[in-house]
Amino acid sequence: MTDLRNQRRVAASILKCGVNRVWMDQDRVEEIARAVTRNDIRLLIAGGAIKKRPIVGISKGRKKHVKKQKEKGRRRGHGSIKGATFARLPRKRRWISTIRSLRSYLKQLRDEGHIDRHIYRVYYRRAKGGEFRSRGHLKTHLTADGILKEEKK
Repeated sequence: MTDLRNQRRVAASILKCGVNRVWMDQDRVEEIARAVTRNDIRLLIAGGAIKKRPIVGISKGRKKHVKKQKEKGRRRGHGSIKGATFARLPRKRRWISTIRSLRSYLKQLRDEGHIDRHIYRVYYRRAKGGEFRSRGHLKTHLTADGILKEEKK
């Protein structure tokens, strides 16, 4: 077997690709071996004895399928969980979403006239202190204290 490493290297630089993407015609090996200069290699490329192989890509079909499944809520079981609870949803993020919903609910009650501004301020401070877990929890406190009447379904 003839050593064509030099020809392959020169062809790679001419074709502007890596040495592994250089294809050489096995029927014209002797002709390629005789090529010494860059010009000789250029002539072989023009003649079709040396070519550049196409880039081999990775199919994204499987990736697209997995993405579609995740959009549907699949693939979220215990085996897929990586990271601690508060790495996935930090304490601060959870607190922000809770306090925003509580404050918007209190504001809504105040604007609709269900509670006056003094009660609003008291419950606003209690919410800030972390007394209520959720909107529902706040609602049960307000109804238990007799501030909010229970709505009949």
